Amino acid sequence: MIEATTEATGRALLFDIDGTLADTDPLHLKAFNQVLGPHGHVFDHARFSRELQGFANVAIGERFLSHEAPERRALILDEKEEVFRTLVAGQIVPLPGLMALLDRADVAGIPMVAVTNAPRLNAELLLSGLGIAHRFKALVIGAELPHGKPHPLPYQEGLRFVGARAEASIAFEDSRTGVQSAAAAGIPTIGVRTSLGHADLVAAGAVASASAFDDPDLLARLASVMEW
Repeated sequence: MIEATTEATGRALLFDIDGTLADTDPLHLKAFNQVLGPHGHVFDHARFSRELQGFANVAIGERFLSHEAPERRALILDEKEEVFRTLVAGQIVPLPGLMALLDRADVAGIPMVAVTNAPRLNAELLLSGLGIAHRFKALVIGAELPHGKPHPLPYQEGLRFVGARAEASIAFEDSRTGVQSAAAAGIPTIGVRTSLGHADLVAAGAVASASAFDDPDLLARLASVMEW
């Protein structure tokens, strides 16, 4: 478990990584099809967003590789992650407005946390590829906790690390499981519309949605909540 190391600041910004900081879901879809296709599972965008997006690999293995022993499931899904890392190398582009938002948060002294169900290697690759790893006070990996998303624990740990209050913070998520996790932790959550539409994100628990981080309504909400 992560232990808090800072004085309570009250406010924080918490970000999912895949599909939120960068639109990587098309590459995940391609990698899943390459690795799970031989096992009889082929996904289009809609099925990916319902059945794979935001889920931890353990849950994916239990559902789609139930005919395999747990050790074999892990190896197959490790292969999928290796395929993804190969595909994404050199193609990591931030969503519009992300860098300006991170700059604004730094100037205002608002701590930021990355919270993901992705394996640590993937998360570190994406954050380093975007050049923003140093911006985050913590990187919370769902698989390293007793419960990953959609359980609230990953976001609860993120809040605890920076001593922030859920109701004074904002989370950003692109998947149903991620929105459910952050909302269950009591954090007002903005759905990022890289894969899902507004209605799906709000149905999962988001208070609003945005196409990217330069959305004027999003910026106005942040200015009010973060008091900058």
